Amino acid sequence: MVTHRVVIDETASMSGALHDLDDILASLDVARRDGVWTVVTVPDRVEPELLAEAAATIAEDEGLTLVLPVEMAEAAGFDAGFRASWLTLTVHSALEAVGLTAAFARALGDHEIPCNVLAGYHHDHLLVPVDRAEEAMAVLRGLRTG
Repeated sequence: MVTHRVVIDETASMSGALHDLDDILASLDVARRDGVWTVVTVPDRVEPELLAEAAATIAEDEGLTLVLPVEMAEAAGFDAGFRASWLTLTVHSALEAVGLTAAFARALGDHEIPCNVLAGYHHDHLLVPVDRAEEAMAVLRGLRTG
């Protein structure tokens, strides 16, 4: 089984992070990461090279989920059925902020754009179908207020 060591930097702060949803939406923008991404699950033991190349990992009871470039996933023998563009909300929202996920999920849902969310310390990251990425970016930018 893969284990992860988590180091918490207690000196880190959310300095500059926005808490108020109106402020967050006023500052909202989105960037598109290069490449085409997919999500795969691997057994408890995974090649270190594959793990090192994963842009994100999530440990679940059923196995380890990896977010990988499609080419790498296919080269490792995985089916890359879900091909995604990786969008990053460039606004720095606080982890305690309320409403941002609901706002973008509703907006994308209203346009029937599938979205898988990964929350990082500084930003939220969205995996959307490659063929809907430009539309998703426009929808997300449409949430800007102010």
